[in-house]
Amino acid sequence: MVQHLTSIWRFRHFWLSLVRLDLRNRYRRSVLGIGWSLLNPIAMAAVWCIAFGQILGQGDWRSLAPTLLTGLAVWQFLTGSVLFGCDSFIRSEAYIRQCPLPYGIYPLRTTLGLFIHFVIALGAVVLAITVLQGNLQALAVLPLLIPAILLTTLFSWCLATLAAFANVFFHDTKHLTEVLVQLMFFLTPVMYTRDMLDRQNLGWIADVNPAAYFVDLFRISLIGGEGPSLQLYLQCGGLTLAAFGLACGTMAWLQKRIVFHL
Repeated sequence: MVQHLTSIWRFRHFWLSLVRLDLRNRYRRSVLGIGWSLLNPIAMAAVWCIAFGQILGQGDWRSLAPTLLTGLAVWQFLTGSVLFGCDSFIRSEAYIRQCPLPYGIYPLRTTLGLFIHFVIALGAVVLAITVLQGNLQALAVLPLLIPAILLTTLFSWCLATLAAFANVFFHDTKHLTEVLVQLMFFLTPVMYTRDMLDRQNLGWIADVNPAAYFVDLFRISLIGGEGPSLQLYLQCGGLTLAAFGLACGTMAWLQKRIVFHL
């Protein structure tokens, strides 16, 4: 696996070029360009604040909006890595058949494209906190986000890798994943907070949901203005390590057979 990671780094110019190509093709001749990636979470947060904020009693919309935007940014990064990761090998079939490149490059291509949108979304959260609340604490805690961003990106890469292998051998994986993501959205504290679950004695839903830990990792830093606890870092690190081990094992087991199933 060390040799595989070393090979991925050696071909960094190749997969960086693929990421740039994906972004150019996606936003070619677009007026807003990459700014379109912010419209969906901002629109969802606005609708939730206006239509449901007062009904559910979640407080003033100025404090609610950054909370929702943070949850949506993390959620879309994680689920996007799985959904778009399903097609990582299929859309790169030409490269796989012609060039003996490390297979980890293709899910990484997907993850890095989503990573750019993720960073922009986090920037929108910082801007929302600064403008709506007149609070500069989000700027002060930005260095605390670096370990969280690295952990989340590595975890997303592992999810994209697992989804890519699964979809090649079982082509219904993407369709099943789309249904599962819709279900998990309502079971993950994205549009609500963990406190709401605890008040209903439903905190166990978040405890068994890996995405909830990563959402808390960013909310505590950006909304709470303090660094996450060591326990939360260990939990997210443990999930990332488990996903990394599973991705490595899957790659070692199936990479020699994948070309015959494309």
